[in-house]
Amino acid sequence: MQPAIEQATSAGVTAPPRREQPAPIIAREGWPIVAGFVIGWLVLSNATWYLAGPVGGWTAWGVGLLLVAWCVWFFRDPARRLPADPEAVICPADGRVVIVDEAPPPAELGLGPAPMRRVCIFMNVFNVHVNRCPTEGRVEKIAYRPGAFFNASFDKASDLNERSSMLVRLPDGRAMVVVQIAGLVARRIVCRVKEGAVLSGGERYGLIRFGSRVDVYLPEGAKPAVRVGDVTAAGETIIAHLGCVKEGEACS
Repeated sequence: MQPAIEQATSAGVTAPPRREQPAPIIAREGWPIVAGFVIGWLVLSNATWYLAGPVGGWTAWGVGLLLVAWCVWFFRDPARRLPADPEAVICPADGRVVIVDEAPPPAELGLGPAPMRRVCIFMNVFNVHVNRCPTEGRVEKIAYRPGAFFNASFDKASDLNERSSMLVRLPDGRAMVVVQIAGLVARRIVCRVKEGAVLSGGERYGLIRFGSRVDVYLPEGAKPAVRVGDVTAAGETIIAHLGCVKEGEACS
C-alpha cells in the first residue's frame, strides 16, 4: 500500500521547504490570556489604590506588571532558523532533554508494542512553549488521552499524564510519533493541526500551557544526537538524524 504522504505528493500536495520561520511575537493562543492579565492588572491595581491608598496601589500595580510581563514572556513565539540538513530531526520544544531511551509508542495510535527510540524534552514555565513538527510528513493520526498531572520530568508522566499523540508518516513511509504531555501545572494542550495535514520540518503545530513535556518517538533507523541534560531550542536543535532503512534493516 502506498504511504499516505506519497499519495499526497502524487496529488500535488507537498510540504513547503524549510526556511526561517517568521515570528508572530506572541502565540495566538496566548492573546486572550495576556488580555485577561492586563485587564485584571488594571482593575485590581485601581481597586487597591482606592481601598489602600497610593502605597497599596503602587504595590499592586508593580506586582501586576510583573505578572503581565511573565505572561507575555511565556507565550512568546520567536523566529527560529531551521537546520538546512534534510536528514535532521528538529527538536519540537525548548527545554532540557530528560530521557533518551527506547519505549513502546502510545497504545492509542495502534502502532503495536514494539519499542521505538525516544527523546523526551521537559519544558519549565520559563521556556517557549510553542511546539514544532520535527520532520516533514503527513499527519496520519491524532489521539487525545486524559490523565493525571504529575511533574512532567518524571518518567511515569509518559504513561500516566494527560497527552495528545500525533503519528506523522514520513515521505519514505516510516512512522514518527510526537507526544504533547501535560505537566504539574499544565491544564491545556493545544494541537492546531488535523489528521491529513502535511507539515514541514520545524513548522509550528501546537502549544502546551504552563510547564510540560514533548516526547519524540524516532523513525526506524534514526540515531539520537542529544544526551540527557542537553538544553534544546525548538526549530533549531537537531535531536537525531534520520538515517534510512532498507528491507527492514537500518543503513547508513
